[in-house]
Amino acid sequence: MSLSRLLFRSLRRTSSITTSATTTATTTTLTQTLTPTLIDLHHHNLLSLRTFAFSSAEEAAAERRRRKRRLRIEPPLHALRRDPSAPRPPPDPNAPRLPDSTSALVGPRLNLHNRVQSLIRAFDLDAASATCRHAVFSNTRPTVFTCNAIMAAMYRNKRYSDAIALFQFFYRQSNIVPNVVSYNVLINTHCDMGNVDLGLEVYRHILANAPFSPSAVTYRHLTKGLIDAGRISEAVDLLREMLNKGHGADSLVYNNLIKGFLDIGNLDKANELFDELKERCLVYDGTVNATYMDWFFNQGREKEAIESYKSLLDRQFKMTPATCNVLLEVLLKHNRKTEAWALFHQMLDAHTPPNFQAVNSDTFNIMVNECFKLGTISEAFDTFKKAGTKPGSKPFAMDTAGYNNIITRYCEHGILEDAEKLFAELCSKSLSPDVSTYRTLIDAYFKQQRIEDALQTFNKMVDAGLRVVASFGTRVFGELIKYGKIAETVPILTKMGGKDPKPDATIYEVVVMGLCNNGLLDEARDIIVQQMKYAVGVTPALRDFVLDAFGKAGRSEEIERLLEIRRHGFGASWNPSAPPPRMAGLGTFYS
Repeated sequence: MSLSRLLFRSLRRTSSITTSATTTATTTTLTQTLTPTLIDLHHHNLLSLRTFAFSSAEEAAAERRRRKRRLRIEPPLHALRRDPSAPRPPPDPNAPRLPDSTSALVGPRLNLHNRVQSLIRAFDLDAASATCRHAVFSNTRPTVFTCNAIMAAMYRNKRYSDAIALFQFFYRQSNIVPNVVSYNVLINTHCDMGNVDLGLEVYRHILANAPFSPSAVTYRHLTKGLIDAGRISEAVDLLREMLNKGHGADSLVYNNLIKGFLDIGNLDKANELFDELKERCLVYDGTVNATYMDWFFNQGREKEAIESYKSLLDRQFKMTPATCNVLLEVLLKHNRKTEAWALFHQMLDAHTPPNFQAVNSDTFNIMVNECFKLGTISEAFDTFKKAGTKPGSKPFAMDTAGYNNIITRYCEHGILEDAEKLFAELCSKSLSPDVSTYRTLIDAYFKQQRIEDALQTFNKMVDAGLRVVASFGTRVFGELIKYGKIAETVPILTKMGGKDPKPDATIYEVVVMGLCNNGLLDEARDIIVQQMKYAVGVTPALRDFVLDAFGKAGRSEEIERLLEIRRHGFGASWNPSAPPPRMAGLGTFYS
């Protein structure tokens, strides 16, 4: 830009600024009165205000090159979108299949998952397994989360062979893709069975073939299995491998090794690992301190145990309920009740949901059980209702598991009145009693021969749609028949038959035999019709019994005709649930 044009623009800006002083001065007069300094000042202001231009052509060219480079590195979003009209690219046949995400757990697959979970909570693992296995061959195939749920339930009930067989069936035969939780359950099962080498084979299989890495839980199971097998040096090597693969220092993996060294009396090595954990983690799990405390208490070194406990509290970690519960159990186990109650009150004060959950139902269960253990039953209810006193703390919203625990303790001590009050309180809340709640009360009623109360509670359980497993159902119906409530069993069993899954064949057998023994053959016939209509099947023992009973009453032709007519239409022959299939030749670590 030429100097004359700059001067002209400066003159125009100056004239606009000084228009209030004089509006009649001409451009020539203003030019003569301006000093060079003022011209330079306006020149500087003019350049500083022009923020959207460039000082030179070279600068503009540099900016264009920078924008082009940025577009090449970070293309605009519209360039990343695929053209809807363009055909989809063919899938890569070599790409690994990925396990289900949580978005798959919707609609009918979610309904299936909830049904299996209900059976698991009702302790009917065989029906849960059969439901999940049969769904594999239907249009509603189970998700990996449903398969993992039944596998984990088998493991928790120490049915290890069934857990392994289910893994084999779901993830090898049925072509469902396992996730890391599936492998962890399998590894944990092998380790608890003492087959840690098979667990290590599963671990190497994950490294070689899975589209994901092992998790910290994988290393927890393996290190514990190796230590239990007396192979602690291999467990240390596995820890080093975990760290070398980029995993963070997991407190519970270190805790397994520290406990292993303490159990063999190597305190120096345990301290070395603990120091390493504190170097790697600014905040670590207090379960490690609980391990030290338990070992020191067992060695008679109470001073060191309390020092370890206080050193943890001095760090002022925000500890989760799971960690504090372990500390409570160790303190109560070694008769340090003062420290345990102080920790419990501290946890209640720190409970400020939704910001921080400091307690859970297990916390209350530990302290309530301690009250019953000491015989201070009156304090148990106060402990159950206790809340923090610190400003900002909130009472804990008790769940069904917490109610079940205290109801069970009351029933064990024969205090059914208080148990019934808590049961009524549970029903009045937004919670629902589960199978354990009803079973506990019904067993307590039978123990005190309160048959009418047991009948009403059992009827409520059926109305709630809860699953009645074979062992519990046969026992309850047997007790009701024994105490003369045979007529009342018919409507209850009829309601059970109208819901899925159907009652077990052995439950029908107990009721039909009771009806026949009491001369109620018409009611027995109706129950048999329902049983065969629902394809439950008639056991061979029941078939022989009813033929004999109806034959003595001169109605053998009637019952024979009924059984023969229904045999082919409703599958009257008894076929108990088969165990999970076991396929051979699918890899050594699945057998």
